[in-house]
Amino acid sequence: MNKMLEHKTKSCWELFQDEEHQQAMDDLSARYIDFLSRCKTERETIKYVEEVLLEAGFDDYIGSDNCFRSFKDKTIFIARKGKKTLSDGFRLVGAHADTPRLDLKQHPLYEDLGLGMAKTHYYGGIRKYQWLARPLSLHGVVVKTNGEKVDVVIGEDLNDPVLTILDLLPHLAYKQVEKKVSDAFEGEKLNILMGHSLSFSKDDSEDSDEKTKPSVKRKILEILNEKYGIIEEDFFSSEMHIVPAGPARYVGLDKSMVGGYGQDDRSCVFLALEAFLSEPEPDHAQIVLFYDKEEVGSEGSTGAKSLFFEYCLEDLIEAWEPGMKMSRIMMAGKALSTDVHAAIDPDYQDVHEKLNSAYLGYGPCFCKFTGHRGKVGANDAHAEYVGWLRNILADAEVPWQMAELGKVDMGGGGTVAKFLALYGMDVIDFGPPVLSMHSPFELTSKVDLYATKLAFSTFLRS
Repeated sequence: MNKMLEHKTKSCWELFQDEEHQQAMDDLSARYIDFLSRCKTERETIKYVEEVLLEAGFDDYIGSDNCFRSFKDKTIFIARKGKKTLSDGFRLVGAHADTPRLDLKQHPLYEDLGLGMAKTHYYGGIRKYQWLARPLSLHGVVVKTNGEKVDVVIGEDLNDPVLTILDLLPHLAYKQVEKKVSDAFEGEKLNILMGHSLSFSKDDSEDSDEKTKPSVKRKILEILNEKYGIIEEDFFSSEMHIVPAGPARYVGLDKSMVGGYGQDDRSCVFLALEAFLSEPEPDHAQIVLFYDKEEVGSEGSTGAKSLFFEYCLEDLIEAWEPGMKMSRIMMAGKALSTDVHAAIDPDYQDVHEKLNSAYLGYGPCFCKFTGHRGKVGANDAHAEYVGWLRNILADAEVPWQMAELGKVDMGGGGTVAKFLALYGMDVIDFGPPVLSMHSPFELTSKVDLYATKLAFSTFLRS
């Protein structure tokens, strides 16, 4: 009897042993690795989502039974009509498409000591030293004065060169290693090595036929102009991102994990989209939201604090249930704020409280609250909602776990959950556990990804 009273969890590897689950898991992981390798910025991610939706027969305007609307190429609203009305409640899955990176500054290019360099400003919470002495690529968009938009990708093709940030050799780093990590690695020194050869171009102005001084910077500009037709001034109207170069990969001798950049939170984007497309005839209306700017506080016109969601829902109500109050519909909604959770690391167990930690391989993780220390800045999901979620997942035999983000006084974090909770809907954070979160090479478990997709599907059809 006592054994029945205790809560026991099983590894998902134990639960998904059969061939059918294994094959489905492998297929999902292969698609996921392709997605991660292709989508390294929020623009690339939203473009991918749009292409998949159009291929699935969705309309790119609000009003039809299967529709979507994207905004600024950085956020997207997707909806599918259910058998019940909107006012009977909707099922919403939200995730963010941005991830920590380095952005080129507005005046990026300079040369020093015969090297062509580019200045950066980091975006989101990074550990600066992780970005040094590794292959990097340039992804972005340039908008010219005539309105032409040019996509830039350098460093992903096997024939492309890569970029990098220089690091100090250990022989001369005695003073550096004595400093705190926060002082030893400075944001202003995260400068990108862009080139080394010289341009010997002549001055083409009318009043001079003299040969100009050889320049590394000019050589870099000539290469960019030849390949993309852009000039230095075009950097003013550009969004140029430095991200890790190369594809996502299987990790481990058993290929049990996926390693790659941007899994926080593009894993949830991918899994939510896969789950959404697998549940085409729901009882309740389904809504999927992919946001931007979560890593910097969800600000701006494409973040979760914007009114984009409200504007889309207004149009959806007008098309599907005209005259109904938005407040009634909002308060009848149920939502998952799908974001990854920090998995306990064997080498850093001291920052976690083991009874309330997420473990790799035990399925997606509910995080009832986030915030800092005394739950400051947190959405705290209601017990009734947690009970409802437990019930639907139990009926579907989908594994899950529950944890919080580290020891109480160790730090904390936030998600978009609190911004959805403002509308009165039920919402909780839910997503796969991740190791090396916010690093250039994050790790997830194949079995957790598979279980998370099953959980999202269960929620969307509930």
